[in-house]
Amino acid sequence: MSGHTGHHPPFFYMPRYFIELQYDGAAYFGWQRQPDTATVQGTIEAKLTMLLGAPTEIVGAGRTDTGVNASFYTAHFDTDKVVDTAQLRYKLNKVLPPDIAIMRIYEVDTTKHARFDAREREYTYFVTAHKQPFRRYSAWHFAVELNIEAMNDAAARLLQHEDFTSFAKLNSNNKTNICHISHAAWSVEEDGTLRFTIRADRFLRNMVRAIVGTLVDVGRGKYSPSDFEDIITSRDLSRASAGAPACGLFLSNVKYAE
Repeated sequence: MSGHTGHHPPFFYMPRYFIELQYDGAAYFGWQRQPDTATVQGTIEAKLTMLLGAPTEIVGAGRTDTGVNASFYTAHFDTDKVVDTAQLRYKLNKVLPPDIAIMRIYEVDTTKHARFDAREREYTYFVTAHKQPFRRYSAWHFAVELNIEAMNDAAARLLQHEDFTSFAKLNSNNKTNICHISHAAWSVEEDGTLRFTIRADRFLRNMVRAIVGTLVDVGRGKYSPSDFEDIITSRDLSRASAGAPACGLFLSNVKYAE
């Protein structure tokens, strides 16, 4: 007679770790892993797998497109290896290329999810009107004087709407184009660079770049703030301006319910 009692094997507990990181997206085809293509996720996974001695997948807070940067990004991974988080961060930074930096690694509850638990995401976009050597890869050089008051008037109207079909990339298979924007405003930095900050519960593919491109057209007088609102309500992508270049866009924060 066998000793099998019909009980399930004990639940195997695998600790979960969150990573906070930054990256310059210029050399990558976005965040998401793709075969035979340099991506941020693929690059980190390869190094984590090497250091932990076992295949290790990471789950990011969301996708960023080709060339887009992140000044603050979160991801998680599970491993049954014993992890000294400070040591792993040190080693990972040593083996990763200079355009990816790990700021923090810490253990979290196994139910916490980098993508599904994110309550709010923030993007920042930089536009510079004059030549700036140190921003040449991190801002849109747009050598036209822009009317920031008109751009802010238009940006404020984003908060009164929730369907952003006009700024959604075609055929992106979104179940919905509904997003709740809680903040959208332009400010001027000390060196004269224009900074656009936008926060929402979710963003559609290419949405921020399409919004920035259209707001810049408001700033140079092609559209009025009420034209901008008409573009939102038209739910017609062909009415929006061309998307702003990827280099000026940064994912700058991901907020979780504490």
